[in-house]
Amino acid sequence: MNELSNMLSDDESKAVRTVWNKAFISVFIMNVFLMMGLFMMNTLVPTYVENLGATAAIVGVVTSMFAVTALAIRPIVGPSTRNFRNSRILAVAVVITIGAFICYGIADSVEMIIVGRLLHGVGMGFFAPVTMALASDALPSEKLASGIGIFSLGQAIATAVGPAFGLELVQRFGYRSTFFIGAFIMVIVLLLSLRLKSDAPERKSGFRIKLSDIIDRAVIVPAMMMFFLSGAYSCINAFILIFGGAAGVKEIGLFFTSYAICLFFSRPISGKFADKYGVDKTLIPGMIIFALSFILISFSDTLPMFLVAGAVSAFGYGICQPAVQTLCMLLVSKERRGVAGNTAFIGVDTGYLLAPSLGGILVTFVHSQGGTVLAGYAVMFRVMTIPILIALILFLWKRRTILLKVKQMK
Repeated sequence: MNELSNMLSDDESKAVRTVWNKAFISVFIMNVFLMMGLFMMNTLVPTYVENLGATAAIVGVVTSMFAVTALAIRPIVGPSTRNFRNSRILAVAVVITIGAFICYGIADSVEMIIVGRLLHGVGMGFFAPVTMALASDALPSEKLASGIGIFSLGQAIATAVGPAFGLELVQRFGYRSTFFIGAFIMVIVLLLSLRLKSDAPERKSGFRIKLSDIIDRAVIVPAMMMFFLSGAYSCINAFILIFGGAAGVKEIGLFFTSYAICLFFSRPISGKFADKYGVDKTLIPGMIIFALSFILISFSDTLPMFLVAGAVSAFGYGICQPAVQTLCMLLVSKERRGVAGNTAFIGVDTGYLLAPSLGGILVTFVHSQGGTVLAGYAVMFRVMTIPILIALILFLWKRRTILLKVKQMK
């Protein structure tokens, strides 16, 4: 029996070795609500900005503004996880997110939407690594990949409920009321976060910003992979509704339903497979499938084609994201998981910052050269296979080094 088992009672040991323990369930529920709010806004903000008369390039820029502050806040996030209770950091992040929803609700210009996106980025910049660290700490080490796969189901649920729920609310009540309903949902999350218990980390002698508390060098390669993978994924969120509308496809919002259903099944299965056979055995085919999904999206012009493309995309990204996140947690000691998560999300935020803007510029360029808007989006989605293939090549190049490091940390 290991050292942890010697320190705990039999009941406590059993609880720790169960994925669905009280601490994990609490973080899981909050993750679902927070991600639902995020996916509501990722879906509605581009269409709202387009309704305000913005071009595809402006839509891409506004969408990516979310990542500006999420990335800028990273130097503070890492040290904060080393000095303050993660539960309190989470509560502050939710308050900031509520402010973002209020800005969306009162916005009557693109500029105010940008303010909301910047605030939303600050809140999510803290939220993502903190919840990942809280969830990882609540999981037994031998079930880490399975647990993170299950935890990421929060995104699957949010992907299914968030966009569809948001679109339904917009049809019934309009954009402004929908944004305020989102703010109310965030208030519920705030109340839950105030009830969350977490062990206080060892406090330092004053709050200091050090590079080692911002970036963990062991996680740089996975963070680079997340940059390419999340960048490609962000273009689906930013442009799929507009692309489907340009193709004359009604009920294009069902793309997210198809995506979520497949994601719901792929993530826990891939997590169990990774625990049994190794993360690398799942990550490589996952990236290949994810790249293929963009080709399918680019040729879609009917609802069934979009639904198939959504399912394939979910299967690919549903394997890739939790697998890379698991690598980040396995490559560091337990007390460094907050910093590791921060490092990984620097890659995510940078991808979200650059990819939608570049994608929107590409669509506008194709249109300016005489191509149709539909052709512009098709070309953009095909080009987005390139960053996924770069991530695959990067992993194959560093695979042996990464796996050796994981083995040393066990």
